[in-house]
Amino acid sequence: ESNFKRFVEVGRVVLLKNGPSAGKIAVIAEIIDHNRAIVDGPTTSVPRQSFPYKHLSLTPLKLTGLPRGAGTGAVRKLAEKEALSEKWEKSAWAQRRAAVEKRRLLNDFGRFSVMVAKKQRRDVVRKAVHKAKKSA
Repeated sequence: ESNFKRFVEVGRVVLLKNGPSAGKIAVIAEIIDHNRAIVDGPTTSVPRQSFPYKHLSLTPLKLTGLPRGAGTGAVRKLAEKEALSEKWEKSAWAQRRAAVEKRRLLNDFGRFSVMVAKKQRRDVVRKAVHKAKKSA
């Protein structure tokens, strides 16, 4: 039993870390060598291109039954059949990235509003804990 669960393989869904399509997901369509793979993301508008592994993050998602060197049409069909984009959006990884991006885009008033909301939440929790301790 191996500790590793995510392998570079045809059909593996990857997150692009660099380049104009950074932050989008794509699928490994073909393995070129030990440094690069051909990735394709027809449903996420990532053009078919060679991409180095060091600029990819392997996700736990995988398209099953994708043949080596499959064209864009085949990748699109399989991705839509397996609801790849929806699976990715539901994943904790994608939700965390969205939350970080949302927080990053806040202006000063937005950050202030978050601070006030945290204070209110903290106060409610503190009062509930105090009440529970008092009754126990």
